[in-house]
Amino acid sequence: MPERARFAGCAVVVVNYASTELLAVNLAPLARDAEGLTVVVVDNASSASERSAVSALAGAEGWATVLPATNLGFGLGMNAGVEKACELGADRFLLLNPDASIGAADAGRLFERVAAEPLTLVSPRVLRPDGSVWFAGADLALADGRMSSAAKRPQPPERRAHPWLSGACLCVSAELWDRVGGFADGYFLYWEDVELSYRVVAVGGALDVAADAVAVHAEGGTQRSGQAHESPAKSNGYYYFNIRNRLLFAARNLGTDDLLVWRRTAWPVAWEILLQGGRRQFLRSLRPFGAAARALRDGRRIVRDEMRARALGGRPVPEDRCADRA
Repeated sequence: MPERARFAGCAVVVVNYASTELLAVNLAPLARDAEGLTVVVVDNASSASERSAVSALAGAEGWATVLPATNLGFGLGMNAGVEKACELGADRFLLLNPDASIGAADAGRLFERVAAEPLTLVSPRVLRPDGSVWFAGADLALADGRMSSAAKRPQPPERRAHPWLSGACLCVSAELWDRVGGFADGYFLYWEDVELSYRVVAVGGALDVAADAVAVHAEGGTQRSGQAHESPAKSNGYYYFNIRNRLLFAARNLGTDDLLVWRRTAWPVAWEILLQGGRRQFLRSLRPFGAAARALRDGRRIVRDEMRARALGGRPVPEDRCADRA
């Protein structure tokens, strides 16, 4: 099949934040090799110089841009990018992180899979730069809100494991995107891909990791060859949003009994999230504990408000979603 015909109706959408150099390294080769592919870059307003650099690169490469005045976060940024891709005639979307790369052949396999199975949300296998596996499927235990990799399947039934796919690289049809309403608002960073996966299943869709497609993710935009299994410190934003958004997901999607369990396990799980950055980070700074404390405060406030609403026989008005804004 001619490459232009192969990528007709296909778009790659990337949300940029201070990462123009990564776009040049990771996105440009894909766009050049996949003739006919629509490229949309959403610049999340990190600085005036970054906005200028993104606009210049996009102009040189023939990419479309979405230039919001404020930082929309990952989910709403992706929603805006998909909306633009739809306007440009695309009906299949590859959602890609700036620090992730995928070849045209692998991207083509994902697009073809989605064309054949439009109600399936598809991820490639995602490797680190050294070739080790970064993502090949994961589960969320609805019993307590802990995560585990697909390598630990099958989980005991009482864990009520629910699969989810990472937002680092996802392929989705317009039909499925419209059915779930895109990414939910309120998360800003992290867990929006978990909720998207959860809602895909809820509306009758399916999730799958394509064994024949591979992407590479240099998490955080850094190449750490040989350090794939170390625990480099994470950002305070990583800790805050992962801890807070776990409780946001529970408040939005779970029954009262499960919600109370997730609230009780909030601190032990927060500690597990902090340890993802290793213990040595605490010798340098105690700020991760502050981020965790703020996240627990804000997450518990979300749960409290949800419980009050349920006690009154109602639910809070759902937060804005992309489909509602259109």
